[in-house]
Amino acid sequence: MFAQQDTINNKRLKTVIVAETVGYTTAMTGLYTLWYKDVPSSSFHFFNDNDEWLQMDKIGHGVTAYYVGFAGYEALKWSGVSEKKSVWYGGTLGLFLLTSVEVFDGFSSDWGFSWGDVAVNTAGSGFFIAQQLAWQEQRVLLKYSFHQTEYSEKSPSLLGENLAQNMLKDYNGQTYWMSANIASFLGKESKFPKWLNVAFGYGADGMLGAFNNNAYLEVERQRQFYLSLDVDLTRIKTKSKFANTVLGAFGFLKFPLPTIEFNSNSTTNFYWLYF
Repeated sequence: MFAQQDTINNKRLKTVIVAETVGYTTAMTGLYTLWYKDVPSSSFHFFNDNDEWLQMDKIGHGVTAYYVGFAGYEALKWSGVSEKKSVWYGGTLGLFLLTSVEVFDGFSSDWGFSWGDVAVNTAGSGFFIAQQLAWQEQRVLLKYSFHQTEYSEKSPSLLGENLAQNMLKDYNGQTYWMSANIASFLGKESKFPKWLNVAFGYGADGMLGAFNNNAYLEVERQRQFYLSLDVDLTRIKTKSKFANTVLGAFGFLKFPLPTIEFNSNSTTNFYWLYF
């Protein structure tokens, strides 16, 4: 990650503030163009979407809040801000960003402000903050993996028309993970590999609509639970600061390794490499 300062570096702090302001504006503009531009506006309203997409979208909200908070924390520490202030101010950055998205939803005729989303956004930020306060590190990382599915061809307008859109919209191909670093719980004297994690994942399949499959009722919706090993890229240290930064930047991705799947259809599957 970034090299950290012992005292506040005003130049760096100004850089962080400007970068976050520009990043926030760009993110909101891009999101509006992708999601809201062609959707009619409405008066502000609420919407209960807790049963949509077998809760895959909810988990995605939490993971996003977690990592935006993680980035906010690292940026403030790089600026020399104290640990406690970095945790609280940086760690809640994701909650702030995603609450803005909820406001967009509240004025959209196709969606609405969701208290369920706010709850998982808060949980994602809280998960980062709680670990940082308790251990001064993230022993359990939230991670993401993706594989393309056949469903986007059936409903490209809903699930995405290309790979970039699929990665964001096609919940059938997304898997979210809790990746626990075993060595960090065993103490400094342990010789257990510091980069090796055990990961527990959740996914879903057969979803061609938010609540049901409409014209594709023959396609069965199912929940999927995964058990796998993982590589914690953030704990692999090299002599190159640049290489360490790159490894840290991709630390949110689940490393493809042998995986066991258990699903709601009471079947078990094994994958030599699961993406």
